[in-house]
Amino acid sequence: MIAYVTVGADDLARAKRFYSAVLPALGYGLREGPEGLSYALPVAPGQSPLLPDFYVKPTFDGRPASAGNGAMVAFEAGSQSQVRALHAAALAAGGSDEGQPGFRDSYGPQFYVGYLRDPQGNKIALFSSNPNEPGRDD
Repeated sequence: MIAYVTVGADDLARAKRFYSAVLPALGYGLREGPEGLSYALPVAPGQSPLLPDFYVKPTFDGRPASAGNGAMVAFEAGSQSQVRALHAAALAAGGSDEGQPGFRDSYGPQFYVGYLRDPQGNKIALFSSNPNEPGRDD
């Protein structure tokens, strides 16, 4: 099980604007500290944490943050309309388009996805595979 994902950011204010346009709508809460931004799903008393957490932090070695070639973080939305809305919100919050929301021939018929780059260049996917919505072949 993946416990957490961390991406680097040189400008935490820009990163906060971008991720706060998306992650709270998916249920993540934000905790800020000197170490950066920590997004986590809420935990009911007596329950184990819902994973993974998502962290946005300055680099530990002090060098500029960079995006990994081939690395991507995907967040699951509840519906195709939420994918579209969050993709648009992320673009308005400083992200760049890496693939408009829609179906892709190389994925399953229910997999609806949009791709973005955060302000640092990290690749982010927003997807829904809700079986109660029309699929690619419907």
